[in-house]
Amino acid sequence: MKKIVSLLFFSLLLHLSVEAQQSFRFGFQASPTFSSLRTSDKKIEGISSNWGLKLGMNGEYYFARNYAFISGLGFGFNQGGTLQNGYEKGVFWPNSELSEPRFDTLPQNAKLYYRVNYVEIPFGLKMRGGSNEDSRIRYYAEIPVFTIGFRTKGVGGIRGTNSQNTEDEDIRSDVNALSLSWGLGGGIEYEIASSATLVAGLAYQKQFTDLTRDKGTVLKNGAFVKEDSKGTIGLISLRLGLFF
Repeated sequence: MKKIVSLLFFSLLLHLSVEAQQSFRFGFQASPTFSSLRTSDKKIEGISSNWGLKLGMNGEYYFARNYAFISGLGFGFNQGGTLQNGYEKGVFWPNSELSEPRFDTLPQNAKLYYRVNYVEIPFGLKMRGGSNEDSRIRYYAEIPVFTIGFRTKGVGGIRGTNSQNTEDEDIRSDVNALSLSWGLGGGIEYEIASSATLVAGLAYQKQFTDLTRDKGTVLKNGAFVKEDSKGTIGLISLRLGLFF
C-alpha cells in the first residue's frame, strides 16, 4: 500500500512539473529605445530626445493557452530628454553639487539634458494568437503593462548659456528615486525550435509619476517662486527578444 501511495505521489509531482514547464517561459530582451521628456509647464518645454537601451530577463506564466501573466527584471539606460527654460531665470537642480556655481541659476533659453538609468520590474497581461495552432508565427499584444522603476543614475548637462556649457553633472538628488509607468506593446513571435522563439515588436511606455523633485525656483513677475511642474518620460522601444 505504501508503495502504491508513493508511486501515485511521485506521478503527481512529475505531472505538475511537466505542466509547470509547459505553462512557463522565460527569455531575454535587448531593446533600443527612443525617449522624450515633457512637463506640465508650457514655459519649460521638451525640445529633443534620447536614444537608449533596455536589457532584461522576462518571464511568462500561461494560465490559459494564449493568455499569460508577464513580469521580469530589466535595466533602462539613457532615458530622458532635453528641457528648455522659458523663464527669465531658473534654479532647476538645487540639490545637486554642480561643477561650478554659475550653473546653479540658469538664464532664459538654457537647455537642460537629462540621462537617467533605471532598474525596472514590469508586470502585466499578454495575449497571443495566430492563423492556426500549428503555425510557427504568432502575434501578441501586451496590455496593460505597469512598470516600477528604481533610479540608479541621473546625469545632466547644460547648454545655451552665456558661459561655458557643462556635461556629465551628477543630478541624482534632483531626480525622484521611484518611477511608476504604464504601457502597451505588440508584435510577432517566430518559433525557431521546439523550445526557442524569437520575438520582435514595438512597445510604448509612459511615466505617470513626476521625474523631478520640484525643489527648484523660477523668476516670475519679478520674484522667485517654486517650480513645481510635473516632468514625465515617454518612450518607444523596438523589442527584440529570445524565449525558451
